[in-house]
Amino acid sequence: MKLTLVGAGPGDPDLITVKGIKALQQADVVMYDALVHPDLLEHCRADALKVYVGKRRGAYSCVQEDINPLIVHYARQYGHVVRLKGGDSFVFGRGYEEVEFARQHGIETAVIPGLSSSYAVPASAGIPLTTRGISESFWVVTGTTKEGQLSADLQLAAQSSATIVILMGMHKLDAIVSLFESVGKQETPVAIIQNGTLSDEKMVIGNVSTIREKVTEAGVGNPAIIVIGEVAVLAQTDFQALHAATSLRQ
Repeated sequence: MKLTLVGAGPGDPDLITVKGIKALQQADVVMYDALVHPDLLEHCRADALKVYVGKRRGAYSCVQEDINPLIVHYARQYGHVVRLKGGDSFVFGRGYEEVEFARQHGIETAVIPGLSSSYAVPASAGIPLTTRGISESFWVVTGTTKEGQLSADLQLAAQSSATIVILMGMHKLDAIVSLFESVGKQETPVAIIQNGTLSDEKMVIGNVSTIREKVTEAGVGNPAIIVIGEVAVLAQTDFQALHAATSLRQ
């Protein structure tokens, strides 16, 4: 019996690791999330059981309390379970909870990291989270805690000069804008990237005071990454055009 957590990367199926592909090829069961690209399932054996356990806001989804015992069930019944999760399983992916639960039930575990969308999506869009003379550090913050509130860490981050990356924050955009305005950051650049690394990627760039209007005009929604900081303006139009052309050729 074995559980292997595999990070699927930020979206583009080519951005999974080679080790992750090897795990998929060996799996008896693959439990996969909503943000996993369907092409990745082509790496599975023909006889492997594929189980969708996605969690999406506003849609029917599995809850974590159901997923944990399912992992144990499938491991005991079939052998090797691969838990395929978008991004990196240990960055807001609740991966450690699944590993801990499996270990408590006598199941061997392994973790294969993935590219986190927190840095891979901005990079793909031409936004460096750090660059000399502009930003020397970055925060990665969840947009919503388990209580449904903004993270208290965001208040601290907003007062720093660091780049701030917010995951799962689109439905809290009004509150995020209000927070940054309250500390005098109205003119701070903001980039929001939907479906990052994929052919249908959308990106809007503005500042704290204009970003909501730009999001509405462009029809940008979930899943999206919010990047706040001076580096957000470095995603130049020429780079965006090049990225779009590359995506169309894939």
